[in-house]
Amino acid sequence: MHKIMICGCGGSGKSALARRLGDRLGLPVTHLDMVFYDEDWNPLDQEAFAEQQRRLVAQPTWVLDGNYASTMPIRLAAADTVIFLDLPALTCLWGILQRRRQHRGSDALSRHLRGRLTWGFVTYILGYRRTMRPKVQRLIAQHTTSRAITLTSRRAMRRFLRSLPTDAPQNPSGPA
Repeated sequence: MHKIMICGCGGSGKSALARRLGDRLGLPVTHLDMVFYDEDWNPLDQEAFAEQQRRLVAQPTWVLDGNYASTMPIRLAAADTVIFLDLPALTCLWGILQRRRQHRGSDALSRHLRGRLTWGFVTYILGYRRTMRPKVQRLIAQHTTSRAITLTSRRAMRRFLRSLPTDAPQNPSGPA
């Protein structure tokens, strides 16, 4: 696993899993929300966002977390591993409440993890499994020849992380 894409509902644990995988495997991590939004939550132009992702996936190793279905094929075509976090809506909402409480710093990562909590975001999470999950599953099936892993609980995520080697593998792009 050198090019890992993580997708799933908001609050499912994409960013936390990305950080843990990056640490465990010695891979650079990019949170797509931090690419798409500036510090005031203004979005990047769609074509500029797609171009940023093309640059990211051209790198020899990476972990990218985020949904963004419109640009998902860019990541799917380049990933050697796709991890889909398919957790229940209430688990995701609880995850959002927990991370808002935990990440109160003013640095960019804390702002990203704290995120925006709006009624629209809550309804998106509540409807994700009905509306977005089928679309994401179709995209994964259509655009990837890589290993696809679906994790359906926090316990499954912890079990998956424990199954990985404890020492970071050699970086295929050479020494840092």
